[in-house]
Formats: sequence, structure tokens, C-alpha cells
Amino acid sequence: MRQDAIALVIPAWNEAEALRQLLPEIPEKLVQWVIVVDNKSTDETASVAAAAGAVVVREEQRGYGRACWRGFQAARELGAEIVVFIDGDGSDNPVDLPAMVAPILANEADFVIGSRVGKQAEAGAVPPQARLGNWLISRMVSQIYHVHVHDIGSFRAVRIQVLESLQMQEMTFGWPVEMLVKMARGRYRILEIPLHYRRRSHGHSKVSGTITGSVRAAYAMLSTMARYARKKDLKYV
Repeated sequence: MRQDAIALVIPAWNEAEALRQLLPEIPEKLVQWVIVVDNKSTDETASVAAAAGAVVVREEQRGYGRACWRGFQAARELGAEIVVFIDGDGSDNPVDLPAMVAPILANEADFVIGSRVGKQAEAGAVPPQARLGNWLISRMVSQIYHVHVHDIGSFRAVRIQVLESLQMQEMTFGWPVEMLVKMARGRYRILEIPLHYRRRSHGHSKVSGTITGSVRAAYAMLSTMARYARKKDLKYV
């Protein structure tokens, strides 16, 4: 087994067309396993992923956090030491993978999170409502925990052992906030990398593309943020 073996986890719900474009873009020499988590899709997500050589696992319960957790479990079982999460809609650009994992490989960071709101991102790729919500959450995290982040995005890299230690509990939209807050509370080294973020390649976002989805995601993130802000110790419960 190669040292620092990397697994790329892609939670996906009805993203067959986007995956056709995304999967061939992933650098094979950098990533040992590409794991597509089919979150009860009704299209050809699973077959498209399998045809591209990805490891396909299925999560029967809907939920972003559940899909990420299932992918993490698969990565751990395969023997990965580092896990990277990206969205399956093609908006997270695989060109950023080397920059995302480099600080972890060099032992300069424990957790790397991508920012979608930097100058390298495609204009208009993040809808206004999503930009506002992420600005609010990231500002709260930065002020409360004294970390410098500008976005709560999906593109993130972490060592398997570190993520396992967080005892993740949020299984829906609160997953990204819970991970960041627990990293900050645990005083892990957090580094933010600007991304070449782009508009999704196919279809419409189930979250930021609708008012209902945006409200549900914002509520889950804010409630997760508030719950952990009330905790005074570092115990992950």
C-alpha cells in the first residue's frame, strides 16, 4: 500500500450527466480511489460511475452528511490515509486537487478547506443566497474560534484518523459546519485554499438552486453552529 494513499469521495444524487464529465478529469496518479456514493439516485449515477472505474457504494438514507460518512467509511475500509470530498455536480474543479492535498502531505495542515469566493472562481458560480449564507456562517466561525475562513464549501481534505476522531453526528446539511467547528475547537491546523470553482456542468442545484433548498441548508448550518457555540468544552457530543 502506498504511503499517504488518497481516496476521493463524491456524494451524488442524480448526477449521472455531471459525472460523465467530472470523473475523467480526476488525476489518476494523485488519487488511488475514486468513491462515488450513490445517495438513492433514480438516474444512471451508479452505472456511469462504475463505467468510469469508480468504486460505487450506496447510501439508502438521503442526506448530504450520510453520503459523506458512507464514503468516509468506504475510504477507511480500502486503506486510505487521506480523504478528499468534492461535489458530484462538476462545480468543484479537480485541477485544485494537488493544491488541496499538498499541505496535508507536507504536514503543514490537518484540514484543508476550499474557498469558492476567491478571484480564481468563475463569476456567478455561487448564487447570491448561497454566498450570503456562507459568508454569515464563515464569519461567525472565524470570530468565535479565531480561524480564517471565508466559505463553508464542499471541497475539503483531511486525514482519515483526524476525521474519525471528530465523531461526526450531523447527517444532513449541517455536516460541513460541524466538521469545521470541531476542527477549530480541537485546535487542528486549518488552511483555506482558493478554488477554481465553476458553475455546475449539468442540471440545477438541489440546494442553492432553489429557495426551499437554500433555506433548509441555511437553517441546518445555523442551528449546528449555534448548538456547538453553546458547548464550553471540547467533548464532541
